[in-house]
Amino acid sequence: MADMGVAPYWETTFDAQGDPDPGERDALLGGAAAAGLTDLVVFAHGWNNSRSTATGLYRSFFAPFPGLLAGAPGPVCLGYGGVIWPSMRFTDEPVPDFPPSRPALTAAGPELGPDTLRALAGVFPGSEALLDRLAELIERRPPDDARLEEFAGLVRTLVAHGRTEGTSTAPTAADIQDMDDVDAADPAMLVRPAPEVCGRFADALTAAGAVPAELFGDVWQRLWSGALELLRQASYWEMKRRAGTVGRAGLGPLLAALAASAPGLRVHLVGHSFGGRLVSFAARTLTERGGCVHSLTMLQGAFSHYAFTPRLPFATGRAGALEGTPDRVQGPVVCCHSRYDQALGMLYPLASRVADDPDSLAWLDDSRWGAMGHDGIQAVDGCAQLTLDSALGGALPGAGCVNVDCSSVVRRGGPPSGAHSDICHPELARLVLLTGRILR
Repeated sequence: MADMGVAPYWETTFDAQGDPDPGERDALLGGAAAAGLTDLVVFAHGWNNSRSTATGLYRSFFAPFPGLLAGAPGPVCLGYGGVIWPSMRFTDEPVPDFPPSRPALTAAGPELGPDTLRALAGVFPGSEALLDRLAELIERRPPDDARLEEFAGLVRTLVAHGRTEGTSTAPTAADIQDMDDVDAADPAMLVRPAPEVCGRFADALTAAGAVPAELFGDVWQRLWSGALELLRQASYWEMKRRAGTVGRAGLGPLLAALAASAPGLRVHLVGHSFGGRLVSFAARTLTERGGCVHSLTMLQGAFSHYAFTPRLPFATGRAGALEGTPDRVQGPVVCCHSRYDQALGMLYPLASRVADDPDSLAWLDDSRWGAMGHDGIQAVDGCAQLTLDSALGGALPGAGCVNVDCSSVVRRGGPPSGAHSDICHPELARLVLLTGRILR
């Protein structure tokens, strides 16, 4: 693609079941072999609404690479790959360096805007009538528990539809385990009483600064603000499950084919948000450390911080869903995290939590429900703990898990997601190249 600023560059589109576009797959396999690449960086986006948005993210992230490569210690022929998979974000979420978005929570109350409705219809095809009813309830905001329950029931139906639309099977044990709910196929937010769940989400939104002051004293406006957040989090729960499917059934087999068509090529996986889960599941499919993946970097990974552990602290007979994945990667597995990521520090654990603790504001007192992008990989022996400065200064180990606190640069963004998408920085581009030993 001529306007990417880097070359050679390939995009590969996967559907919800992980099937790649045949022409794009063949272009990558043939092109990588013909170009004589030494290294290939493959980036998977997280929540996103369109191919153009994903491509814009890749263009921005890759922009510093040509200048950085001038400092490479040896000959490098680097290629670039972008993964396009069916995910979505709510259009009110601010993304630094991209056009400003319109907030969904204003003094007039919550709003399910037309752009977000179109995005939802795109990832949940055939659900237009259901989505229209959800939008109607948000617009009317009736002061009625029964209508809140109706809203929650419709959200549950939407997720169930997405599950059957995106895959022919129910979630696997690995899907369920890494949903942070090891005992149920549906997260607590979809089965608990709607007024309670919406109230908890409203509390979290207030704490995050997302609820306008004018709504503080209106109980029902705040509850419907929580209902809108329930829809957001439920749709992201489905996207999270889908990311695992695309990684396991789509990108993983493509990496195996790439290793066969271009022997000796060093692949470096990068994933943002749910894309971190996608590339991790792709690496998990590889049979041994001797494969083509030489590094894995997760930018604000939106999945359990216990995913790689051999023993879950709260269930010692179980391992994390991605246990053993670092053994499939020849180099380091780097987790970039930031305390300014509100999406993962506040809303993710709230949406994931199962235990009932009414005395805890927003259910935030239990570390069981944390996300990698907020506090790093947990419960993995020998996991290195680095600041971004130390990582850039040469402290990265040659293999194993590494937490890198990137709060010094990943810090911009307003509520409700905070700095979750603040990832386009030269420092992070350099970190990817250092992780892959392309720079030293």
